[in-house]
Amino acid sequence: MAWQQLLIIILVVIVLGIAIIVGFSLFSASAVASNRDSIVGDLSDIAANAYRFYGRLRVMGGGQGDYSTYSIPRLFAANENATYSIKERSANSITFLAISTSDPSNTVTVTLDGKGRLTDWTFFGDFDDS
Repeated sequence: MAWQQLLIIILVVIVLGIAIIVGFSLFSASAVASNRDSIVGDLSDIAANAYRFYGRLRVMGGGQGDYSTYSIPRLFAANENATYSIKERSANSITFLAISTSDPSNTVTVTLDGKGRLTDWTFFGDFDDS
């Protein structure tokens, strides 16, 4: 009888250990997905700001159809989600780079074209779903 009780205790410990590991794994995956979604939202806000700059006249502080002089406002440059910078820019497009603050190997790049569309989303690190 003692062996049966010992066997049951060992099995319960093993099952609990597996449940804790699975729970931790799910929590980590959720945190990564949440960070990625927050960064995508922030990049959309930065892109909207850049597109307003693109369409505004130069005398009004805009680019007048040119992204080449745009810079990310300090308010948008960094937050608890990531730090944001301009990777490449030309007159008709601008590519943004976001580096996650929770894990710098997780990055996102996206290109904003002259029509205000976000294209070429690229996710690296844990953000990469492929």
